[in-house]
Amino acid sequence: MLADLSIKAFLTETASKSPVPGGGSVAALSAALAASLAEMVANLSVGRKGFINSQAEMEALQERAQALRVQLAEYIQWDADAYHQVMAAHGLPGGSPEEKQRRSKAIQAGLKQAARVPLEVAVHSLEILELAQTAVTQGNPNAVTDAAVGTMLARTAGLAALYNVKINLSSIRDKEFVENTAEEIQRLETEIVAREKRILAAIKL
Repeated sequence: MLADLSIKAFLTETASKSPVPGGGSVAALSAALAASLAEMVANLSVGRKGFINSQAEMEALQERAQALRVQLAEYIQWDADAYHQVMAAHGLPGGSPEEKQRRSKAIQAGLKQAARVPLEVAVHSLEILELAQTAVTQGNPNAVTDAAVGTMLARTAGLAALYNVKINLSSIRDKEFVENTAEEIQRLETEIVAREKRILAAIKL
């Protein structure tokens, strides 16, 4: 599992000639780190006397950010697995018409999966931005810059993941799938960028 590698080993593997882990896995890692920072702010706020009025919000933030952190760590591997699925489909025999049809279906199924995984990362990244906003506005102000870094990471993770969706869409033949996914991409891009701007604008240093 890629998430089980040490930081140095992951960096080395990413820098190698191997196509995975690539941008999709790194986007998932960035989102997981963003969730970790939101969770950290919650941990630095829960139980502190100065944040009695926001205890419920911080506890909810702590719980959800932890769940996202754990889940997104899985997406690091899932993105790589989706790539391997596409490559395996390309390697299927295509001599006879039946084999060609089977190979084409397998490739298209793999491409859809390769689009779904980063799309889910982008959806989670938007949710992390919502958590980051709570961290900034109601969390420990001594950790506000950590929340800001998490905000910027979540934005980058979301937009990076969407780039990976787009490149797979260009090869998918299912028009309905492509149109629906393209609409979701546009919605997510708009919301992610707008949310980051609102959060960072609220931070006064």
